[in-house]
Amino acid sequence: MAAIPPLSVAADFVDTPVSGFRDFPTPRIARRWNHAAPSVDYIRASAHLWRVMVMHPTRIKWICVAALAALAGFPATALADVDMKRIQPLLDVACQPPYADAQRFRSALPNARIIEHDVDAFAGQAGRAKTVLLLADGTRLEANALFPGGRLRRISFELHRAKPLSSVAVDHTCTVTEAREIAYDADGRAQTIRVFDGDLKTLRDEIALNPPVPAAADPGGVSVGLIDSGVNYTIEPFASHLARTQDGVLLGRDFWDGDARPFDTDTGRSPFFPLHHGSAVMSVLIKEAAMARVLPVRYPRPDMTKMADAVGWLADQGVRIVNMAMGSNSENDWAAFADAARAHPRILFIISAGNNGRDIDKQPVYPAALGLSNTIVVTSSEPDGRLAQGSNWGAQSVDIMVPGERMRVIDHRGAPGKASGSSFAVPRITALAVRASAKYPDWHGPELRDWILKRARPLAGPKLTRYGWIPDPTDGP
Repeated sequence: MAAIPPLSVAADFVDTPVSGFRDFPTPRIARRWNHAAPSVDYIRASAHLWRVMVMHPTRIKWICVAALAALAGFPATALADVDMKRIQPLLDVACQPPYADAQRFRSALPNARIIEHDVDAFAGQAGRAKTVLLLADGTRLEANALFPGGRLRRISFELHRAKPLSSVAVDHTCTVTEAREIAYDADGRAQTIRVFDGDLKTLRDEIALNPPVPAAADPGGVSVGLIDSGVNYTIEPFASHLARTQDGVLLGRDFWDGDARPFDTDTGRSPFFPLHHGSAVMSVLIKEAAMARVLPVRYPRPDMTKMADAVGWLADQGVRIVNMAMGSNSENDWAAFADAARAHPRILFIISAGNNGRDIDKQPVYPAALGLSNTIVVTSSEPDGRLAQGSNWGAQSVDIMVPGERMRVIDHRGAPGKASGSSFAVPRITALAVRASAKYPDWHGPELRDWILKRARPLAGPKLTRYGWIPDPTDGP
């Protein structure tokens, strides 16, 4: 949602959307995420740190040099002979003011065409610039400079040729600090991100994007759909709570990639710094409803019309409860979902109200504001019933509040932490629905919805939700 301001590195992650610059549907990210061992990838991506330029997945020693050499006009066939001295003029140009001036690249890339240039201001002064150049061979170079107060902090580059290939970051001294490459399989699906130190030789990390799904036994219990960024199905506590076939095959779908590996990865904002969300949400669900048999669905960000397919697939599996901590400003994003939800009135969809700190009756967030009869829209409260800071409200669009602040979670790495926001209130109501379904197995969405909403208590003061709040959703049945 374009109205969201830039975020700081250490705090105030925004629940919706992930992107502060593009109005795309996204899983909602915790406003405040406090890990014992914070994920650098998560923090960098969530805090709008500018992405860096990586390497083509061949000849690791020279990938970054190869990319930069090609950009600087040197023949790609002479990679083994290229050293950093030959590409230094390109870095020098990028690192010299005025950073908001796209024309400075022309001296290093005379044959490139500037196809996009955007400048963002901080406190009325230019502080961030994005420049996209189209090179003669069709390669797209994206350069991002961050310079608050006119002082350079970092510049990053991304190289794309049909698909994102590589990313490299340089610091305020114009020194390469990190490089990343994306490796693809034969079908063109991204499989891993390899992270290298600034020497372009030392492999620091390898981030899985689409790993094989280990076979396991079906846990039994109450089936519940989780439409999100996916889950890490390779580790506990997630693997043992996932639905399986008789042969131990995961019952899950990835409608983003079009396969059966809904791994917890959201590359919508940056292909090099993926976000992770669904695993943490699932950890709250299975903690409060141990009998949950989760069917994970990775949402189809590239084509939101496939939300209809996602809902249809869950309905075919007999799912009656679906957890959806997602949203965007665009009603059109959710048109297919709305039609599918109406076509399956016996499914209950439990949806996040979002964390924009606004009244969504007046400034809607979707799908929360669609007004569907088979949804419960949930926002986050403090333990005493006060609306949590930054949480959305709406006397008509938001049904209930439940405490969702400082929730204990397990993230995609299996690491414990705490998270806050509507995303972590939603699975508490989903867990309540799962427990009710276990006790009353003949109930479907309408019965579950009525039973849950009758548990809500009215609140004193201005009317912020339609039905009130539930102080302790773990209290029953």
